Amino acid sequence: MSANLNKVLLIGNVTQDPELRYVSSGTAVLDLGLAINRRTKQDDGTWGEETTFLDVTCWGRQAENCAEYLSKGRPVFVEGYLRLDQWQDKESGQNRQRLRVTAQDVQFLGSGGGGGGSRRGGQGGGRGSGPRPPVDQPPGPPTDNDLSDDDIPF
Repeated sequence: MSANLNKVLLIGNVTQDPELRYVSSGTAVLDLGLAINRRTKQDDGTWGEETTFLDVTCWGRQAENCAEYLSKGRPVFVEGYLRLDQWQDKESGQNRQRLRVTAQDVQFLGSGGGGGGSRRGGQGGGRGSGPRPPVDQPPGPPTDNDLSDDDIPF
């Protein structure tokens, strides 16, 4: 028995407005471009940024939620796994391949058009299925009017 783990956690920005489509079975699918920046120190001691671009595929209700709430520039957290797509180029006949991420959970970060707070999209009845209601803000610190002598622990 061998050990295996195929899991990615990514935070980045959507590179273009996503377009929703449906496969012949009627299942929604959405391809999402993601730009992930990483700050690096250069050989001369200055700081620079390195950007990695990734393709992310979302399926089912998660794809529909992403199409509704995501737009270019929106920050997003993606949890998923790597998948290697392989095909033969029709023009050259050469074998081609591309590594992409299949999303299992998508969280919308920051505020953006459409929905405000963070929402999740998922597949089926498991973790992250469908949009979640906005999380209520925790109460602020108590004021003097909120405290009584019974609230003080000493």
